[in-house]
Amino acid sequence: MRKNKSVLLSVPYILWMVAFTLIPLCVVGYYALTDPDTGAFTLDNIRDLGMYMPVLGQSVLYSLISAGLCLLLGYPVAYYIAHRTPVMQKILYMLVMLPMCMSFLLRTLAWVGLLQDTGIINNFLDWIGIGRLQLIRTPGAVILGMVYNYLPYMILPLYATLVKIDNRLIEAAEDLGCNSLQTFTKVILPLSVPGIFSGITMVFVPAVSTFYISQKLGGTDTVLIGDLIERLFKQGDNPNLGAVLSLVLMALVLVCTGIMNRLGKDEEGGVIV
Repeated sequence: MRKNKSVLLSVPYILWMVAFTLIPLCVVGYYALTDPDTGAFTLDNIRDLGMYMPVLGQSVLYSLISAGLCLLLGYPVAYYIAHRTPVMQKILYMLVMLPMCMSFLLRTLAWVGLLQDTGIINNFLDWIGIGRLQLIRTPGAVILGMVYNYLPYMILPLYATLVKIDNRLIEAAEDLGCNSLQTFTKVILPLSVPGIFSGITMVFVPAVSTFYISQKLGGTDTVLIGDLIERLFKQGDNPNLGAVLSLVLMALVLVCTGIMNRLGKDEEGGVIV
């Protein structure tokens, strides 16, 4: 009886996945393997992928840099929050979540206002005598936008991992003669590795597929895989090639997610040395 109820409860989810995941994937797969003019089966779209590999490489590079910067910035923040009182933890956690309540587009446009040639930062630099700098339409601006928008995705899993670390392990390390640095490197850091992998995954996946940030903060030579897919579909140049690129991006995301999950699982089963 309970088994029948479980099956019935899962029906809405199964229907949702079929309608909005499986069927769209089949449509994308159909376009990827058909000719845009005749609709006949062809592998020409896959053969044309070679010319877009630099774009894919640039997307992966920017995403890895963004994930690394988010880790460097997010780990101290998560560590600080995890070692506050319960009430203060809730307040700081809410402050981390607060920017995510605002529209992603508005947050990106806010950086456009800050970084543009006549923006607030350049006006201030000009006022103090440094002069105006080329802040927008650069790769650095794109990475900055990624880090700002996806930093909470790094902080939250790190905080969830760090707050669960048993304080008795830290006290035991201190009793055995470890100083603060040794305690961190031998106890806290190894135990927080699953949170690090989770945070990297949660930052890398949306960053590698982003397109709005690069369009607003990047220059004409800053084209990411998401920009290319949007252009091929939206402008109608070659939706079939766009479908192939979408499948490649999906495969890349699945592979990276699988690797991170495997590494995180291995670390959870490891021991502290």
